[in-house]
Amino acid sequence: MQSLFRRIRVDGNKPYVRAYHPYLFLLPGFVIYLVFVLLPIAGTLRYSFYDWTGFSEPIYIGIDNYRRLLSDRDFWQALSHNFFFSIFYTILPIMLGLFLTSLLTRSRLRGLAVFRTGLFIPQIMSPVVVGIIWRWMFQLDGPINQMLNTFGLGHLARPWLGDFTFAPVAVGIVGTWVEYGLAMVLFIAGAQAIDEDLYDAAKVFGANALQQFWYVTLPGLRQQILVAFVITFIASLRIFDLVFVLTRQGGPGKATTVASILIYQEAFQRNRAGYASAMAVILTLIIVTISGIVIYLQSRSDQQEAL
Repeated sequence: MQSLFRRIRVDGNKPYVRAYHPYLFLLPGFVIYLVFVLLPIAGTLRYSFYDWTGFSEPIYIGIDNYRRLLSDRDFWQALSHNFFFSIFYTILPIMLGLFLTSLLTRSRLRGLAVFRTGLFIPQIMSPVVVGIIWRWMFQLDGPINQMLNTFGLGHLARPWLGDFTFAPVAVGIVGTWVEYGLAMVLFIAGAQAIDEDLYDAAKVFGANALQQFWYVTLPGLRQQILVAFVITFIASLRIFDLVFVLTRQGGPGKATTVASILIYQEAFQRNRAGYASAMAVILTLIIVTISGIVIYLQSRSDQQEAL
């Protein structure tokens, strides 16, 4: 490898002696990706056609797992919970990220880096830690209910994560708190790349701050909004650890059970790994399909504007 580095040329036209040299640097990462991502995906697809407990000898049953899945109300109910959480994981974080971006990029604030770092901290915290903290806050004698009692709103106090109506909303609020930092960082990076002359021109025509945001900032952040949408939407469909810690596997009852929780229960508690594999395949197809449609529509819109 050292001899390879010595043979690398530094001129801009031919940075490598051989055309395959860049692939040598990509090879270790690809091998890791192949072993820990692609092969497990292929194994999951294979076992979805088997009756398998995870320990027994797999028995091939064709598409029976998928036929059963079509009439499984628990799975489709869990998937509907995922789409409900996408409101809190995708729409609200993007809106909040845009609002914070408008404040942190168009206003001169002292200690701006401190604000950005502090607002991004929830994104880098462990979901398990986040779940434990918020589960304590949502308890009947937790800080949230104590604050309500302090302001004379004690009649609103309740065990939030034990309430069938408010538990999904409580989990969703935590998801918004975790995800908005990612959207904010993406939007701030995009806003800094917008030509300042566009804002100057808008000011000349009498545009106020809201109009500048709507007609200059927002169009300039379309790509960043698309990236944030895809990432956060995928997160809403594959959410597991936060719900697992907050509600102890999707409680109360099945009010917050999501697809990943159901897959975990089928595979490791009911010993139906083959059936759980079919669920995982369907969930993956839904994620890939929706993400592909969004990216296609965005690229088509960009092509039409270019024409």
